[in-house]
Amino acid sequence: MVAESYNYGRRGRNSLGISVLILLWAALLYAWVSLDAAPLIIGVIGICSLPALYDVVANPAAGLSLSPTSLTWHSGNRTAEISLPEISHIRLDTRLDFSTRATVILNTGRKLRIPYEATPPHKAFEQALNARNLKTERHHFSLKQ
Repeated sequence: MVAESYNYGRRGRNSLGISVLILLWAALLYAWVSLDAAPLIIGVIGICSLPALYDVVANPAAGLSLSPTSLTWHSGNRTAEISLPEISHIRLDTRLDFSTRATVILNTGRKLRIPYEATPPHKAFEQALNARNLKTERHHFSLKQ
């Protein structure tokens, strides 16, 4: 059995998110002041940026840990811990936007979706799962699960 753990973590605040917010708000301010854009349009677009603003301000943590005995993850106030013998297999779905979703299928048939923000890069994660003799299934570009 593998003695080392595989760990992945990330935070909500990053330079790309901050840069995109600054550029978006600068463009909205420019459109409002210089181009006399409708305040309703500016407001709707500005409201769409609020989830990104929340991630920058709150800086939530998310992560996953694969130890020799268990798989655990956390994202905000959601957490889960599953012992490895309970896991039938892990399904890795490549979505149309090329992101990867991970779903843990238990021996009972129950499915537990790992939150996107806690899902590690799929290649390294799949290698860590295979090193622990956990079966993985790859599905590419399916619209339904």
